[in-house]
Amino acid sequence: MGDVYEDPLAELALRLRTLRAQRGLHMGGLQQRTGLGRTTISQALNGQVVPSETTLVALAKALGTDVGPLLALREAALRQPDVSPVRMVRRPVRPKVEPSFEERYLNYVAERHSQLTVVGLDLSRPDRARWPLDAAYLSLELAERPEGWPAGGEEVDRPPVMVKRAESALAGCRRVLLRGLAGSGKTTLLQWLAVATARDELPEELAGWRGQIPFVLPLRTLVRRGPLPGPHDFLSAVGTPLAASQPEGWADGVLARGEALVLVDGIDEVPQEQRGATRDWLEQLLAAYRAAQFVVTTRPSAVPEGWLASSRFTELSVRPMSTADIGVFVGRWHTAARHSTATAVERAQLHDLEAALQVTVRAQRDLAQLSSTPLMCALICALHRDRRGHLPHSRMELYEAALSMLLVRRDLERSIDVPEGIQLTEHQSIQLLQRLAYWLIRNRQTEMDRATALALVSDALPAMQAVAEQGTADQVLTHLVGRSGLLRQPTMDTFDFVHRTFQDYLGAKAAIEAHDFPLLVNNAHDDQWEDVIRMAVAHARPAESADLLRRLVKRGDAESEHRSRLHLLAAASLQYATEIDPDARRLVEQRARHLMPPRSQEEAEELAALGPGILDLLPGPQGLEDDEVSPVIRTAAAIGGDYGYAFLQRFVQALPADTPPSAVVGGWENFEADEYARDILRPFKDHLSLDVNTRDQRNALRLLEPNFDVTFRDDFTDEEIIEHLSPEHTHTLRIYSGKSLTDLRFVRQLPALTELALAECSQLTHIDDLAGLQLSSLSLLQFPDEVSFDALASLWDLTELALYTRLPWASLEDMPAPLDLTALRLARWIDTPLRGVSKWQHLEELVVNSTPTPAEWREVASLPQLTNLYISQYDLAQASPMHGVKHLQLSPTDSDAQLELVPEIFPNLETIFINCRASLPDITDITPLKRNTVLQISLHYAKSVVGIEEFTSGTVHLYPRPRTTGA
Repeated sequence: MGDVYEDPLAELALRLRTLRAQRGLHMGGLQQRTGLGRTTISQALNGQVVPSETTLVALAKALGTDVGPLLALREAALRQPDVSPVRMVRRPVRPKVEPSFEERYLNYVAERHSQLTVVGLDLSRPDRARWPLDAAYLSLELAERPEGWPAGGEEVDRPPVMVKRAESALAGCRRVLLRGLAGSGKTTLLQWLAVATARDELPEELAGWRGQIPFVLPLRTLVRRGPLPGPHDFLSAVGTPLAASQPEGWADGVLARGEALVLVDGIDEVPQEQRGATRDWLEQLLAAYRAAQFVVTTRPSAVPEGWLASSRFTELSVRPMSTADIGVFVGRWHTAARHSTATAVERAQLHDLEAALQVTVRAQRDLAQLSSTPLMCALICALHRDRRGHLPHSRMELYEAALSMLLVRRDLERSIDVPEGIQLTEHQSIQLLQRLAYWLIRNRQTEMDRATALALVSDALPAMQAVAEQGTADQVLTHLVGRSGLLRQPTMDTFDFVHRTFQDYLGAKAAIEAHDFPLLVNNAHDDQWEDVIRMAVAHARPAESADLLRRLVKRGDAESEHRSRLHLLAAASLQYATEIDPDARRLVEQRARHLMPPRSQEEAEELAALGPGILDLLPGPQGLEDDEVSPVIRTAAAIGGDYGYAFLQRFVQALPADTPPSAVVGGWENFEADEYARDILRPFKDHLSLDVNTRDQRNALRLLEPNFDVTFRDDFTDEEIIEHLSPEHTHTLRIYSGKSLTDLRFVRQLPALTELALAECSQLTHIDDLAGLQLSSLSLLQFPDEVSFDALASLWDLTELALYTRLPWASLEDMPAPLDLTALRLARWIDTPLRGVSKWQHLEELVVNSTPTPAEWREVASLPQLTNLYISQYDLAQASPMHGVKHLQLSPTDSDAQLELVPEIFPNLETIFINCRASLPDITDITPLKRNTVLQISLHYAKSVVGIEEFTSGTVHLYPRPRTTGA
């Protein structure tokens, strides 16, 4: 290129931005196409740093341009005297101006959390196995089980989950409880939030979170240091060097002004008996600092659903990585490995290994299932590299191979004989590490102080003469940190394992060697010990594993409170045993059958965690109750793999003709979209309500035409939405991620459409394109505040309207909806009083999620045809009697469901549905309802119910349906 530019870096950034604008790509689209991190792309587009060659190649490919001119500009930029490919500081210190404490703290957070430790990335130097967060962060999918969904009736009729990318799922939330399995990326997500907030680099979706001050609070550290800290001690409790410089009252002021983002990591790492105190600590902070934002993480089984619901926390779950996510992660791991590799030969080998692994994880479903978390995916990448393309097949073989790889093999292969003057065999290293791990498990900690670690190593050395002769306990401990790749030193005074999984593996081995079977069984009900128990069965000899499983079953038989957990844990452990006594296996499977078939989504997830072996115990469709068919399908789908798919094919082919078609859709996202559409869905295609979460599923719609009822949950353009829809047949369309929609003209191409739902349409300013359409049902969710709803007046056929968004009117009196409405559903955040609701005299159904005033209650009571009422955040003490209401749904969010007021306010009630998922405490007393002798009562997720014996058989219905012994 002959042109000479005064600032080639600025010219390069300009060209990239121009190309992006010409292609009409959003940041999310570029991320998806390139596999690059958001910050990496942002820096390249804004000229903040000189991008790497890999970054430019990926961007050029995504933008459809020749990379040559871009690389030439990059080379010119590197020749500039003051330009380097190192990150430019976003908050430069002005000359002669002392930075404020806040600036210093934000810079510290950005620097402290800007890198990840990645298992196996640099095997020769574990201390260098660090990955820049910008390149490492992968936006995973989060699932939300929506509460107060804009449809009344049974919860099983509502969408089970809403799946979104992390940025979109977190948007609009101020308090989040994030659940995820070990290694699923919870801590990495918190780390990314902290760094992106500190650098003021949060994406557009999280614009409402910008300007916050992040506080990263790992509970593993806090609980070890004594009472949980108040705001002024946040920094000192986590060892922040700036703590002594903190101005008096600074943290209190940040929290009080609503400028704090409090990131609390690892509820599961708090001992069970201390979790109540931890919740009290959180609730005290929430009460004192109502405007602050909180994100709290936990493993799924550590706390029950609704644990923080009374404090208005949104519960999100980290989803397993999709096939596409795994592909992106594999690419990034190998890119990072190439950057840390010295020779051209090794870099070439890494290119070949990456290409081979990309094919393998797609072709082998069992391997794809193992690769579904970032931790396991990184481990598989490292083992694939270390073993030149050969991989173990089971999880335990994977851990065993990983330990061998991380402890000694790489040092031997690279002729690193006596690093730090210490030489340990693999067995010696494991003996010392498992001693440390077992201490942590027994004491319910994931971190120990230096004195404890030294004492444990010192106690071991007299029996390990060959090790003791090489150095002191301090030197041996230093060697384990520097060379094992398993033990690390997060601060000068603390030690922990690089991941909890390795701690559990090594601790379980120590427990078996110590014959501590009673200790294992006595702690088996504690979620912190679940993985330890499974791995102990794997480490044990055949007679020992059979004994351990029998003990688990026996304790479960004796303790009804823990029966399901213990029997499920025994069943889950079967797949870990290399050899098991047939009688012991039959005993465990017999108890597992008592938990079959699953009757809810939660039970399906619990059973799926047991692995493929559980498929042999799942019953076929004959004889199943209505609430069991869909959970069985979801169990097999969550297990996945060839076994899961074969089970589903047999199961679906044998379904009775009157099976609700919605039951078969639940497994679509777990398998290849076209294959599932052809084999599983096509026989039901005339009656399906389809959920489309991915591009592959959207493309597979062509195999299921004509489509009558379709829900799009990912971000699609109007052309992508309309392509496979039949104008003459599509009567229901739901778009739950409408960020790409700039208008609604495309809807007019569907003349048969009668039901429409739209959500997150952030670019819309009006709904005028809907005017005059023959819609009978319209749902609008999470629209921009400034959008115009004037077109409601011209939807003359509208009878059902759901508004789950902020409304522009001073009251409902001003809302221009047709007067013939029979159903009106309103969210708690509409910010519009109910005054005026009585103008819709034909209303038969009303959903209200905000607390009505006495005057508003009176107006609701005046509706002459109202028979169905659904309320949450209510105060029945303010309500007027409603003689016409026949069907009532309550979703209490605090300790008082006010059931004693129901008979007098609703004297003619026929059915009552009580959703107890978010209510506290865990006991629901339905005794007051016995005054109504004809009432049918349904309770969902009621943990403990008082008064059932007061009602006749068949009057009270529980979901999930409880099991009797042996049923």
